Amino acid sequence: MKTKYLLPLTLIAIGFVRVSATIVVPPTFEQLVQQAELIFQGTVTDVRSVWEGEGAQRHIDTYIRFQIDENVKGNATSSYTLRVLGGTVGDETMEVTDSPKFKVGDREILFVEHNNEQFVPLVGINHGHFRVQRDEQTGRDIMMNGDGEPVRDLSQLGHNEEAATTDDVRQAISPDDLKSSIHQQLGDRSNLSAK
Repeated sequence: MKTKYLLPLTLIAIGFVRVSATIVVPPTFEQLVQQAELIFQGTVTDVRSVWEGEGAQRHIDTYIRFQIDENVKGNATSSYTLRVLGGTVGDETMEVTDSPKFKVGDREILFVEHNNEQFVPLVGINHGHFRVQRDEQTGRDIMMNGDGEPVRDLSQLGHNEEAATTDDVRQAISPDDLKSSIHQQLGDRSNLSAK
């Protein structure tokens, strides 16, 4: 008799479990460039999390300020602030799954869309975030994807994420390689528009 009620009780319990997930289809490199309203290389100069909203709408937002080193698409001023949902205020933390984390001094190339309008204003959330990292062995700057993996092949983004990255940092692209590919993609798009 006890097993007779086990399945219905399990189903009822499952109904009360709160499940939250963000599913993002990895964008291709072309989609990253097309969808971004702004692409820049910058250095994080300030990270500040604050409570916002009232009642049930109360939440934590984090404001990340960047010193713009180079505009690649669009025109940000010398300082640009990105607002993302989540962060830590005091001993309370609110996290958005797969949202990039920033700290002062980080060097980034970001593909920004709808800043101040969506919870993570980067194309494809973490996919629109590339960190510039100095390889300690070679002294060379390399590009890391949002998961901290060295990027090797931009043409594989959104198609074969594993092939887009490498374990061998010597094969990783540089910030200049990434920016050159963005300019090429933008040039190809403007050439198509002119035809």
